[in-house]
Amino acid sequence: MISPTPIVQVDGLTKLFPVTKSLFRGPKGYIHAVDGVSFDLYPGQTLGLVGESGCGKTTIGKLLVKLQEPTSGRILFRDAGRELDGAEEDGAKVDGELDDISQTKGQRLKDFRRKVQMIFQDPYESMNPRRTIFDTIAEPLLVQGIGNSLDRLDRVTKLLELVGLTPPATMLFRYPHELSGGQRQRVAIARALVIEPSFVVADEPTSMLDVSISTGIMMLMLDLSQRLGVTYLYITHDLAVARYMCQRIAVMYLGKIVEVAETEELLANPLHPYTRALLSSVPVPVPGFRREPVDIIGDLSAPLNPAPRCRFHDRCPIAGDECHATPHPPLEDRGGGHLVACYRV
Repeated sequence: MISPTPIVQVDGLTKLFPVTKSLFRGPKGYIHAVDGVSFDLYPGQTLGLVGESGCGKTTIGKLLVKLQEPTSGRILFRDAGRELDGAEEDGAKVDGELDDISQTKGQRLKDFRRKVQMIFQDPYESMNPRRTIFDTIAEPLLVQGIGNSLDRLDRVTKLLELVGLTPPATMLFRYPHELSGGQRQRVAIARALVIEPSFVVADEPTSMLDVSISTGIMMLMLDLSQRLGVTYLYITHDLAVARYMCQRIAVMYLGKIVEVAETEELLANPLHPYTRALLSSVPVPVPGFRREPVDIIGDLSAPLNPAPRCRFHDRCPIAGDECHATPHPPLEDRGGGHLVACYRV
């Protein structure tokens, strides 16, 4: 049962990157990595963010965890009932109140980082090779001033057991190069969960792992979500992974979300032509079965100074005059919470 109150509410989120000709000249234009994106994420739910490389998925993830600052828009976050020590004294909002964190700085940003964490795509690059596994997982506790040395050792040991790195005593003081890719990703998950966040951004956490290892990592993340009440934004380009992991899917194209629906509804009844194209490219493990190809025109458009019309216009097989002459269509409910940004469906 989905809570009626979102834990994350994104409203008109925009991130522009300036493109300059030289060091001493102003920008000649802007790359619209994320452009007016809005969506809600509910407690205990996993929302899948899918789309091809370069569409802005990772940028959204970094904006939500405050690794990048938005150009405009709001990111409203609700603590989901958790209170931080001293939060009431220094003005932090607690007890389920939505708080705009898009411009949060200082102590309130540090408090926010106790509630929100990120699992990065590459387990080989996201760890310091000179730090032991214990140091890597315990660092968030040290930064946040949680517990003493014995408390941190106890918590890290329990997290290692929880993510399946047993016996933990043999893992604590090893270095990343001594672990396999799957073990490193389990360490990354433990590091993200050690301060008990309520919201985690997972940026393609299994894309660099073997299929058998990927399955184990996904099962682990689902189990931890149920046991610890963690809410995920799961970024992926693989619709099969999104179907396994997510209750809802948002499809992204060139900085815009073009379709949002419950997972099975979106896969069974895709409305946007880009979503149909994505589904037509997914292989089906049935001999002789062939999907009807979707007639997509041309190549991926450039996100540099895009025209205000529909982002998919130049490649769309059903585009009409209104698609060229009017701004990018808003997300509209076509029934049952199935949102689509298209004038022609």
